[in-house]
Amino acid sequence: MKAIALFSGGLDSTLAIKLIIDQGIEVLAVNINTGFGSTKDRLEHMQNMCEQVGAELKIIDIQSEYLQDVLFDPKHGYGKNFNPCIDCHAKMFTVAKRIMEVEGASFLISGEVMGQRPMSQNKDALQIVLNESNCDGLLLRPMSAKMLAPTIAETNGWVDREKLEGITGRSRDRQMEMVREIGLDNFESPGGGCLLTDENFAKKMFDFIKYDKFEVRDIPLMKYGRHFRLSDGAKLVVGRNKDENAYLQDIDNAKYYHVKTIGIPGPHAMVSKNASEADKELATKIILTYCKTKENNSYTVSYDDIEAYGSPFASRDEIKPFTIM
Repeated sequence: MKAIALFSGGLDSTLAIKLIIDQGIEVLAVNINTGFGSTKDRLEHMQNMCEQVGAELKIIDIQSEYLQDVLFDPKHGYGKNFNPCIDCHAKMFTVAKRIMEVEGASFLISGEVMGQRPMSQNKDALQIVLNESNCDGLLLRPMSAKMLAPTIAETNGWVDREKLEGITGRSRDRQMEMVREIGLDNFESPGGGCLLTDENFAKKMFDFIKYDKFEVRDIPLMKYGRHFRLSDGAKLVVGRNKDENAYLQDIDNAKYYHVKTIGIPGPHAMVSKNASEADKELATKIILTYCKTKENNSYTVSYDDIEAYGSPFASRDEIKPFTIM
């Protein structure tokens, strides 16, 4: 007997997997990558969690499918920010069902806890997700199973319902008891892992789609740096520190120039290639303002190895009108 688990790497999904494995069922933990899960590489963490509970890990990339089917026209709308949580969950279960059929598995599981998130994990929302993904009866939620209708896995006797949990609400007390019982180490503190739920990230997304068509290749650029919208509509991103500079340098996106300072230490930046000359001059001033420069001196920057010259603003306050976040 085999089950497919929707696996975020978080505590609830890890504990849900453990509950099913303890009943003698093989679990394939599937992490579905929409592109918006985190700014950090969590592969090592996810592998560690799976090893501790005895599951195999598989990563599935659906970034293109997610942009096309979910992100910009969610049937059930957005949450507080740019997060189409109900449609997102339904898409993930649809994908998981495809994997279930390919892998010859018998049912699906997830770590969702009823009432933990009032908008996307209330009883009605949980049922909507099942209906939209055609997974009603197939999806078992081990952490709240005793508070929900029995699934195929339970009614067929594959899983003992009495050995599942009946957790509801936002308290983590029972989860922490389970952690101690299992001896689980290095688990993540609870919290939203999706960038789309972040208010500042949402600001960047709303700004982007006002000026440009969003594509998979644009996702990496959204995750780091200070973001600006220049006077004639060009986008500017400026690295905040050494790590962000290194990350931006590695981005391959033909819609943007890579910009760096010449002769002085400075941040790595990216600017829209369709930028007007006025916007390129403004971008140069902003970039130089984040360097150790003097207002009346001229400095050199390079736009994909084409040199340009400019001076910084007298104060960073002059940058504020162009700042997205």
